[in-house]
Amino acid sequence: MKYIFTFYLLVFGFFNYALSQTLTLEQCIKMAIEKNISIKQSILDIENAAVDKSSAIGNFLPNFNAQSQHSWNVGLNQNITTGLLENLTTQFSSLGGSISVDVYNGLQNVNRLHRANLNLLAKQYQLDDMIDDIKLLVANSYLQVMFNLEFLKVQKSQLVVTQAQLIRTVSLIEAGVLSSGDVFELEANIASQEQAIIQAENNFILSKISLAQLLQISDYDNFNVVIEDLDIPFSQILEQNPKSIFEKALTLRNDIKLGVVNIDIAEKDIEIAKGALQPSLRAFYSYSNRIGYSDRLVGTGDYYYAPIGTVLSSGETVVREVENRMAASPLSVSDQFKINEGQNYGLSLSVPIFNGFNTKNSIRRAKINLERTKNNFDRQKLDLESQINQSYNDARGAFKFYVAVQKTVISRKDAFDDAESRYTAGIMNSFDYIQAKQRYEQSLSDQIRAKFDYIFKLKIVEFYFGIPLSIE
Repeated sequence: MKYIFTFYLLVFGFFNYALSQTLTLEQCIKMAIEKNISIKQSILDIENAAVDKSSAIGNFLPNFNAQSQHSWNVGLNQNITTGLLENLTTQFSSLGGSISVDVYNGLQNVNRLHRANLNLLAKQYQLDDMIDDIKLLVANSYLQVMFNLEFLKVQKSQLVVTQAQLIRTVSLIEAGVLSSGDVFELEANIASQEQAIIQAENNFILSKISLAQLLQISDYDNFNVVIEDLDIPFSQILEQNPKSIFEKALTLRNDIKLGVVNIDIAEKDIEIAKGALQPSLRAFYSYSNRIGYSDRLVGTGDYYYAPIGTVLSSGETVVREVENRMAASPLSVSDQFKINEGQNYGLSLSVPIFNGFNTKNSIRRAKINLERTKNNFDRQKLDLESQINQSYNDARGAFKFYVAVQKTVISRKDAFDDAESRYTAGIMNSFDYIQAKQRYEQSLSDQIRAKFDYIFKLKIVEFYFGIPLSIE
């Protein structure tokens, strides 16, 4: 019983740990990628593109078909062996096979294989681009959870400071240093801070739920993230200029790679369409054989003379020698296979002359699609350059704002410390003290917002530059 009890303690303890363990940003990103339905759909698109590639390879291989047939002929039918019409009940079995292969078809098979390879590459880039978007989305939600938690901690710590000040105020009132009215402002401020804490707790829970939904986690209560102490250095990436970041992004971004491959696919479609204008040559070979199951008539070796007509001038009867026949069993299967086999082979040449402008219009549509794809790619590059410029300027502005907010926090902290000293000495009323304290608390809140705003905007710029997402 002792060992059983110990075993249950270990299992239960591990189970609780598994439920309450926290996740890092990297773990959240990995989980989101594994569970995202759009990612799963994109993986299926890659598998489908691989099937298309297999079909394109199959176009180079010969087509082989085999067939067999067994039939009963009742009544007047043509004997397929003798070619004569006979009123018999017969059975026949036939079998055969055919093989054909494209010798030349305007290089359409080659171009279709190239297109299938490009399409497979495009689907992979599409998946990678989708993963990039999910990484940014998860990182934003992750930082939002950290922001709300840090904001909640600041609110709680300020409430503790206000409650302690209320105790000191009561002591000063009892000592006659302050009037009894000073306590009312502090109590009102405590109530206001308690409301702010409730709002901050709700924001934290909602942000955690939002992140959990991205990860498809339903147990929100036992889900947490690793809270790391974030330093805010001036990133070296901001010493770059937007042009260099854009040029680097052109070589790294999966959506740009996808745009290039889409142009290659559109160009390959034109080549495939033009291939239909060229002659096609096809080689073929077929084999056939049959066997019959009916009795046959064979000569006996005895002959007789049968009249076939008369001579008009003399009236003399004309005869011919005819061999007597008798019924015999069918030939063996092997003998019939040797006698009845047939082969057919050759080349088939098809030259397109006119098909109602179908081929010509297919080429025109392919060219129009190429121009549309190029225009989309140019617009995509312009959008990327605009996004990088915007993100770069936002990150620099966010850093400058964070630096300014830090200075404000220091000034407001000094002003609050001075107000606290004066209030404790009884030379400042509670209203002015509360105002100084609220300005300091607001500066702390602004500092937290500026901090996380800068971090996320910086991560976007780093992501464009090819730096992996991480929180350090």
